[in-house]
Amino acid sequence: MGIKKIVLDVLKMLKGPTIIDVARRLLEIDGIKSVNIKVNEIDVETLTLTITIEGTDIDFNTIKNVIEDLGGVIHSVDEVTATKE
Repeated sequence: MGIKKIVLDVLKMLKGPTIIDVARRLLEIDGIKSVNIKVNEIDVETLTLTITIEGTDIDFNTIKNVIEDLGGVIHSVDEVTATKE
């Protein structure tokens, strides 16, 4: 079974890497073909983001580690698409 799409609710500190930096870092992960980041809310110190990732055989743990390294926290996994080949 391979994960093809995952949608994450992420909280990221306003200071630090931009959402462009986050997208670029996520695209470096093997198997990821596209990344879409939407800013849902801006607070004094944080951004609430929806991150949609598509690809082949996506590794959630690697994604989680990259997001945490960039100062983000995954609040929830809101959608997953998996296929069996």
